[in-house]
Amino acid sequence: MSLVVGIDIGTQGTKAALFDADGACLAEALVASQLHRPKPGVVEEDPERQVDSVCKAVRKCLKDAKADAGDVVGVGIDGQMAGVIGVGRDGQCVTPYDSWLDTRCAPYIKKMEQQAGDEVLAKTGCVPSFNHGPKKLWWKHERKAAYRKIAAFVQPGGYAAMRLCGLTGEQAFIDTTYLHFSGFADNQRGRWDEGLCEQFGLDMAKLPRIVKPQEVVGQVTATMAKRCGLKAGTCVVAGCGDTAASFLAAGATQAGVCVDVAGTASVFAATTGKFRADVKQRVLACGRSAVPGLWHPYAYINGGGMNLEWFREQVASAGKRRGGMSLTKLNELAEAVAVAADNPMFVPHLGGRVSPPQPNLRGAWIGLSWDHTLGHLYRAVLEGVAMEYAVYKDVLGGLYRGAAVKELRVTGGGEKSGLWNTIKSDALQTPVRRIERSFGAPAGAAMLAAWGVGLVGSLEQIAADWVALSTATKPQRRLAKHYQNRAARYQKLLNVLDE
Repeated sequence: MSLVVGIDIGTQGTKAALFDADGACLAEALVASQLHRPKPGVVEEDPERQVDSVCKAVRKCLKDAKADAGDVVGVGIDGQMAGVIGVGRDGQCVTPYDSWLDTRCAPYIKKMEQQAGDEVLAKTGCVPSFNHGPKKLWWKHERKAAYRKIAAFVQPGGYAAMRLCGLTGEQAFIDTTYLHFSGFADNQRGRWDEGLCEQFGLDMAKLPRIVKPQEVVGQVTATMAKRCGLKAGTCVVAGCGDTAASFLAAGATQAGVCVDVAGTASVFAATTGKFRADVKQRVLACGRSAVPGLWHPYAYINGGGMNLEWFREQVASAGKRRGGMSLTKLNELAEAVAVAADNPMFVPHLGGRVSPPQPNLRGAWIGLSWDHTLGHLYRAVLEGVAMEYAVYKDVLGGLYRGAAVKELRVTGGGEKSGLWNTIKSDALQTPVRRIERSFGAPAGAAMLAAWGVGLVGSLEQIAADWVALSTATKPQRRLAKHYQNRAARYQKLLNVLDE
């Protein structure tokens, strides 16, 4: 039997999953993360604890599945994308993990934006934000002693792979799916950009080698084999970013397939055959797909999925015992609400808008009357995400003229809501499909491992074999005009509320 392990180093925890060659999940394990918040704006993790969580999760999978370590032929690791870890010449960390949630680099976001914002976006595909570029500059200017020790900046997935394989700082790597967050890459050409590095005085020697996600970067050492339960010599591939892994796990291996990650954040991603930076509207970022030759223009609502639980606890259950109203009951109430032009609208940006950056924008219900019920309010919360997605789709259509949007594949906890899927389908006038057998990002990482070690011939092949889709929820054409009008009104509301 040939087995592969997929590992996802997430913000809440590290999840590992063991798969056979047919895509059957034999075991899963989760080890909780430990975030350090010593003072406002600072969010860090211990990289060695992340490595330990990988070892514990893999060992538990092997134990629970009663699997022979010798049957595991490959390991793939994905992880949080926008944070950085500084590693020394020996390949071990000399800084904590500077999380994507850490906001200390804000002054350097402003610096990069003012000095070369359009150039950074045009070359990398993403605006300067709480991602690699400003963070590298923060370490350069604010922690000079630590910066001198840094041989390369890497991400959690790459660091864990380096430690499993005993790689040095000179062998440090970043795979191509992270480059849009790098701040200093020519993403389209898959290389570091000397001009951007010169503008900001960043030492190019501290930038790791760029590799492909399926590339075998090393083998598990004897020491690490004892810690994680794998056999020494097991191949480890580079892996990819967590969103890229999620898109792969949804089977987004051809142009026209869109993905809705209905999780804590609500992510809308398209799949295209060309790189195009959204310089004009600054809504869509453009990152490389794990599939060669494909790209993912995407945008997201920070906390879009979190709004549902917020509504349940703070609005629907107000005055009752905590947890008094279930999401299932709220869906039933919202399903009873007829589609109407005078239904209230909801702006879902309770924590500020991300795509494009409008940090001062906040959530709101608009158009309330005494006739509106709890069901109306909750339906508006669901519809708010769909309206934001409609804006993203419109920007996508302008950026990629004539690009077909064949279907939207939904993954994450929100996929369970049939009503939400129906609203999204009607609002986007696009078929929506759930992933029936979904194991999320670890499955994407495992697919890369299977391809990298030669277990399968292509990602398209393994996605076709592993990803099971539901029957499509088809859009109601009679509602096309209704949602077109609401999307236009929604966009006007965003403009007014941001003033």
